Amino acid sequence: MSADLKQTQLADWRQRALAFEREVGKAVIGLDRPIRHILIAVFARGHVMLEGDVGVGKTTLLRAVARCLGGAYERVEGTIDLMPNDLVYHTYINELGKPQVDPGPVLKHGEELSVFFFNEVNRARPQVHSLLLRIMAEHAVSAFNREHFFPYLQVFADRNRVEKEETFEIPSAARDRFMMELHIETPADPALRRALMFDPKFHDVDRLLDTLTPGLLPYREIPQIAPVIQQSVTASETLQQYALDLWEATRRPADYGVKLEGVDMDRLILAGASARGVSMMMRAARVSAWLDGRDYVVPEDIHGVFRETIAHRVFFNPVYELRRTALIDELLDAIRQRVAAP
Repeated sequence: MSADLKQTQLADWRQRALAFEREVGKAVIGLDRPIRHILIAVFARGHVMLEGDVGVGKTTLLRAVARCLGGAYERVEGTIDLMPNDLVYHTYINELGKPQVDPGPVLKHGEELSVFFFNEVNRARPQVHSLLLRIMAEHAVSAFNREHFFPYLQVFADRNRVEKEETFEIPSAARDRFMMELHIETPADPALRRALMFDPKFHDVDRLLDTLTPGLLPYREIPQIAPVIQQSVTASETLQQYALDLWEATRRPADYGVKLEGVDMDRLILAGASARGVSMMMRAARVSAWLDGRDYVVPEDIHGVFRETIAHRVFFNPVYELRRTALIDELLDAIRQRVAAP
């Protein structure tokens, strides 16, 4: 492919991506930043976890993404009695009175499955998390004596942070497979809150989603264009060193002069960001630069995805883990301030 043809192709895809972003934004208001991050994840081929209070629009957002992305879509509700096999197949007595086995939500659409939405994932047992981990990592699952592959699949999951009873903490290995963890909040703008309360179009979610244009992105082609974006957007050596310093600072913040009030910085970190994590951060930063019409990464691209790609990969010692919600943002902000940007 010639350089000119590649640039034309990337420009066409960028227009499609921005159209996708605008269309999803018609269904959920006040969530522009999460929508942009989901768009980045789609083209960086990363899985996404949403977290927030009950009723803030997490499910509506993901249903809108699935509709506009196109391809086969499946949704599973996390419950304490859900077992791994429930994702793969289900058994029942058919109309002839004989036992029958049918493909479950993961296998039902075969390779055409493009969006798998796991609602309330933290209500599922660790055995289910293990199966999900393999599907996310390998885009494959073993069933009925053969391997099933899902080349277009992206996993979206959500969990509410209010209810803790009958829930299971997602293991660090599974969380590390998510490119991003996004926090969804109720819009702060009074005008948007008024619209959510009084505009009837937001009261019937099914009707609202029906108004969105389906299949705006040719999902089968995204795995081919994603590596082209990564190869076309460059990161200078200076910027690479900056990203490396940010990574090291998540592992040894005291070495970079990071201080938090009331925290022993030498005892705070149990494990910093993983190599996979910072790799995903740079993949996301490159897509961010492409969406902004550049073929090179600037520090602002990294800043824009730093929290979303790194926060869930930094683990505190138990004495500080209970204060995670307050400390993690403070830590990442301090790292960005102490590590000099080029």
